[in-house]
Order: sequence, then C-alpha cells, then structure tokens
Amino acid sequence: MATPTDQTTTAVLPAEFADLEQFSDWVLATEPERYAKRLASTMDEMQHVYDTIFPRMQTALDHIEKYDWDDLPDDARNLFHLLQSLVMVSFPVEVWKQPRVPDSGAAYLDIIHEPVV
Repeated sequence: MATPTDQTTTAVLPAEFADLEQFSDWVLATEPERYAKRLASTMDEMQHVYDTIFPRMQTALDHIEKYDWDDLPDDARNLFHLLQSLVMVSFPVEVWKQPRVPDSGAAYLDIIHEPVV
C-alpha cells in the first residue's frame, strides 16, 4: 500500500486521485486478472474498495474523458482499469454478498477482447 511518506513507490494514478493509490493492486488490465483478484479478496476488502472508489467514479470518468481513447496517458489508463475493478466488485458488494456468482457451479466466461488494454 502506497503512503505519502513512502519514497520507493511510484504513483500509478493521476495526482488528483492519490487517495486511491491504496488500491493500486486493483489496477489490473484484463478481466481474468480482475476476476481472480475478486475471488482472492474478502468481502470486507471489496466493500472498502467499493465504498472508497464509488463516490469518486464520476470525477474519475470526467478525468479519463479529457483524453482520446487511443492516446490515454498511463496514469489515466490505470485509473480506467481501477474503475473496471470497481465494476468487478459491485455485484458481489451490492447484490450477492459473496465473491462468487451464486448458483453458477463450474460455469465460467472467457473475455476474448478487452475494451482498453
């Protein structure tokens, strides 16, 4: 977890989102990575992600939308990936109250194309 006094950690998000750096381990470029992170996380961890990032979502989207999608700076792309992780935890937090999809058995879905990589 990055802290303001940690000189060895490089920021991955835009400066105005420094408070979200604590979730840099959720900056994951692919859906399989985000899904694996969700399954490896507790509900308390996902609730913290949700409660902290969700109120900043519109501000984050406004920041990202300043740029052309084909020319996103790395920090804005990372912010977008963090929002994708927010989406990944939203159903477990809001609806299921568990990391896994209820009653899904061994079913799974592979994403073959990511919107932004």
